[in-house]
Parts: sequence; structure tokens; C-alpha cells
Amino acid sequence: MEERKSGLQQIDYTLLFLFFLLMCISLMAIYSGSGGQYTADPMQFVKRQAIWLVPGLFLMGAAMIIDYDMLKNFSIPLYILGILLLLWVEFFGVVFNGSQRWIQIAGQRFQPSEFVKVFVVIALAHLLYKITKDGREKSFKSDCIVVAKVVAIGLPPFFLILKQPDLGTALVIASIMATMILMSGVGWRMLSLLFVSVISGIGFLVWLHNNYFALFNKIIKNHQMERIYGWLYPNENAGSYGYQLVEALKGIGSGGLYGSGFMQGVQSQSEPARVPELHTDFIFTVIGEEFGFLGATILIVIYFLMFYRMIVIAFSCNNLFGTYLVSGIVGLLVFQIFQNIAMTIGIMPITGLALPFISYGGSALMTNMLALGIVLNVNMRTRHYMFQTEEV
Repeated sequence: MEERKSGLQQIDYTLLFLFFLLMCISLMAIYSGSGGQYTADPMQFVKRQAIWLVPGLFLMGAAMIIDYDMLKNFSIPLYILGILLLLWVEFFGVVFNGSQRWIQIAGQRFQPSEFVKVFVVIALAHLLYKITKDGREKSFKSDCIVVAKVVAIGLPPFFLILKQPDLGTALVIASIMATMILMSGVGWRMLSLLFVSVISGIGFLVWLHNNYFALFNKIIKNHQMERIYGWLYPNENAGSYGYQLVEALKGIGSGGLYGSGFMQGVQSQSEPARVPELHTDFIFTVIGEEFGFLGATILIVIYFLMFYRMIVIAFSCNNLFGTYLVSGIVGLLVFQIFQNIAMTIGIMPITGLALPFISYGGSALMTNMLALGIVLNVNMRTRHYMFQTEEV
């Protein structure tokens, strides 16, 4: 027996409220992290971020209105569009801060790789839906075929993004592939093989570094090695590529339990700011310094609640395509949040990934809002039965 609810009743208002809280934190942190340090107008970046909210809300609304099942029909065109945009960036993209990641239109830059992340989620969700909708043979050979197909879709955008160079976003594509492989139901032997392969690959790179550095340097570029050295030996390189991490750790450490107070941080309010990219990649430093351990914990709890709701939506969905869509989006966001916070506190190397829904940036904000809209769409169109059945 189906429990009927209207569209408005099916909207997950908890997710929308959590999104609202993140936006409030974002605007406060951007204002404090930029202030008058970069421009004469202390509100400039806050205004820009608020302006980007408008097209973001439009994308989120559009994603909620259109039946997500229709995305199956657009998965291949969107994927091809993403590859073409990445190729355009490769040959005609705008160079900024040493990377060629942007396309400039009417004086505004946007980053195609941000949208490609969502396109890859949709393409892989459709792929897995087609593979598993009628059930599949549970064998190692079948697992190999699934993994090969997932990798075949994920590798082209992965390498195109890596070439920009943008290691952080390329790793997000890898995290999406890993999430989808896990959700496909492959056996433990395949998962073990993949894990051993990744560890072996890392070990091989270390061996190359120690024995054939010239060859290693063709794979891992100098600027990437500098980030690794800055992560492993931050104090020894505090005057160069370890500077950003050392100053970020000073700021977060000085925040203590309750923080120094809004607009009162030493690291964030110095002119010029002691931590570069404070309103973008290192915005967690602002939160840690000015709102302390308590403020940082509140932010992380909001993220956990958001992911809890998304996971509930994924596993309560009676359409496999919807389950795969939401799972891919969870994998996309979880890795970015983990990597951003981890690099800020020295657990992971610096990769330049923004903190979702918090960091300044129009392309990232609109992409995350689009992804959130898809999750809300799946929840709105999930049918609830007294006796649950699964649609394929």
C-alpha cells in the first residue's frame, strides 16, 4: 500500500536547513577571511558569493523539478559535453596561478572540471543501473567487467583534469569511481585486489623517487613534490612551500576551545593575511582560529548530519538509479571535505580543493548546489510503501 505525499511534503527540509546553515557560515568566513586584504571593498567577495547563489538556486531548483529518471537519457550527452569542455580548457583555457583550468566568458571565469564531477556521477550511475537492474552474475570475472567499465568512463576526465594540472579535482573523480565500484556490489576479492594495487602503485612511486628520480619527475611534477615536502617537513620548509601549512596550523592552534572571536583572528586579520588563499582553499583556518574547536566541531557535525540524511535517502530509494546517483554525490562531497580539512591541519598534502558550500568560488558553489538538488529530487520521487518493494 502506497503512502501518498505531495511534492512539497516530500522535500527534505532538514537538508535545506543544513544547507542554509552552511551558507551562513560561508558568508561569515569569507567576509572575515577576505575583508579589506585583497580589495578596497571588504564586502566584495561576500557580494560575489551571494550573487553566485542566484544561479546556484536556479540550478538546484531545476534539478529538483525535472524527474531524475530523465537523467538516464542525458547521461551520455552530458558526459561528452564534459569531455569537450575539458578539451577546450586544454587548448584554449585561461591560465591563472600557474594552472590552466578556466574558460572565460563575458569577463567571468568558470571551471568546467567542477561540473564534470556531477556529469561523471550521472554517467556512472546510469552505467551501474544498466548492469545491475536485472541482476548480474556474482563472479570475479563479472566484477572485473564492472570495474573495467567504471574505470573506462572515469579515466578520460581524470587524466584531462590532472593535466591542467589539478590533482585535487582529479582525486575527486577517483573517489567517485571508488564509491561507485563499492556500491556496485563487487566481491571482497576484487576490493582486496584494488586496494593492493593502489598501495603497490604508491610503493612503486616511492621506489622510483629513491632510485630513478628523473623518471619519477616525469610523473610527479616539481610543484607537486614541493607540496609533498611541505606536508612531510613543514617546519623545515616554513620559509617556502611549507609556509602555508605552518601558518594555518598556528591559526587553528591559537583558536583554542572557543576561538579568538569573529574578525579577531591574528592569522586571518593581518594585512596582508599570513595564510594565502584564506577565503578559498584555507577557509577552515578562519573557522578554527576565530570560532575555535567548538566552531570547527559544529561545522563538522553539520556535514555529518547532511551526509546521514543523504545516505538515508540513497538506501530508502526504491530505484537503483536514484541510489547510485545519491551515493556518487556522497562520495564526491565526502572526499572533498575530508581532503580540505585534512590538508589544513597537516594530515594530508595540500591539493587546492575547496571546502564544499563554505569556500569562495562560483563554479564550486553552483556544482554543489546542483548536486544537492539531485539528492532532493531523488527523495521527492521516492515512493513509500507499507510493504516495501524495489523498482528497477
